[in-house]
Amino acid sequence: MTHPIFQGVDPSWQPILDPIQDSIIHTFESISSSDYIPAIDRILAPLHYPLEKVRVVIVGQDPYPNPDYADGFAFSVRKEVQPFPASLTNILKELESDLGTSLPEDGNLERWSAQGVMLINRTLTTTAGQSHAHQRSGWLEITAVLIGAVAARGSVGILWGGNAHQLADLFEPSLVIKSAHPSPLSAYRGFFGSCPFSRANSLLEERGITPIQW
Repeated sequence: MTHPIFQGVDPSWQPILDPIQDSIIHTFESISSSDYIPAIDRILAPLHYPLEKVRVVIVGQDPYPNPDYADGFAFSVRKEVQPFPASLTNILKELESDLGTSLPEDGNLERWSAQGVMLINRTLTTTAGQSHAHQRSGWLEITAVLIGAVAARGSVGILWGGNAHQLADLFEPSLVIKSAHPSPLSAYRGFFGSCPFSRANSLLEERGITPIQW
């Protein structure tokens, strides 16, 4: 995996990536002439942590269109970003309501990834300033393989919104937590009050797995 897009990818992902490596490179090359985000070394950021440590998957749609926000992890932003994007604000509000935690000082969620939470967008890139620009580029098929690999290992799937719900069949039915998307357009239609963080931890603890320190 010598292509720059694979920089930082943990070696544990290689057996999963080998059959789709050419597809990843082809998809990247098909969008590389655009003003794409995130940076090439952040496109596969969810794979920078070992496959075997993934316990929970949170599925997003595509990166924030603001180039100052996108860091390669679904819903996450760089530490210096203030104020937070609306969807992230709603996620953190639900976290506060669900677990009684105080709001963090920054919106960087990589601390979750370090504990085994895979934060992955179904479409891994977009054009700066434009949402959903690369939906038909080939990323959907690639991320379905990646998400399927962790789902097959018994990970909990937190699926927000119809786009993510399409992947529910990849997971064990008892390990799926579904609700509306945290965006302002839908958060009050079932996201707020859904308690995804405590529910995920309960599912982990029931199976003797260390819960996430959200």
